[in-house]
Amino acid sequence: MKKSCSGVILSGGLSSRFAGRDKAFVTVGGKPMIEHLLAVFQPLFDDIVLVTNEPLKYLSWDLHIVTDIFSCRSSLTGIHAGLFHAAHPHAFFAACDAPFLQTGVVQTLLDALGPSADVVIPETAAGMEPLCAIYSKHCLANIEKLLMGQQFKIQSFFPAVRVTKIGEELLRSADPDLISFFNINTPQDLDRAEAWLESGRKTIATVKGDSDV
Repeated sequence: MKKSCSGVILSGGLSSRFAGRDKAFVTVGGKPMIEHLLAVFQPLFDDIVLVTNEPLKYLSWDLHIVTDIFSCRSSLTGIHAGLFHAAHPHAFFAACDAPFLQTGVVQTLLDALGPSADVVIPETAAGMEPLCAIYSKHCLANIEKLLMGQQFKIQSFFPAVRVTKIGEELLRSADPDLISFFNINTPQDLDRAEAWLESGRKTIATVKGDSDV
């Protein structure tokens, strides 16, 4: 049963560490990264929003395509746009460069979602994962204050809202290697991802860092 929650894919960054290539179309394991994410999103969400500043590239997919409302380029700007246009009161967000997102991790967050939650976010030893999290539309006003003040750190508005953190033990029950949080930011990351797939998904060393979607 699909929850009253939208799914949002963020694909609006500069890809500065990937020679400006649109990472959503970079092939991993024989298919574009966006296809990996859609395979997870489609069974879970009846409203899928894609945030991009190049919407014409995505017309072949049946998605609700939107662009940033604020002109500044940042992940927080994309969260604002996706949340603003989401059909449901809550939205789960993922970056387009996280092709190994596991359905079980998303479902774990959805299971923890209650009507009073403004943010449901994974937290591991490496820190919180703000680009693999659920946000409520109640966050919009606080996000807008940050953006108008040219502040772009996502966690900056967390003290003003109700945050539910999902711990590492529970996350590992759905994703033992925490591969959901592996972002492909550089060509070297892509090489590691392909090597991981070819090795039979035995292990991959993850590096904590912000996605530059």
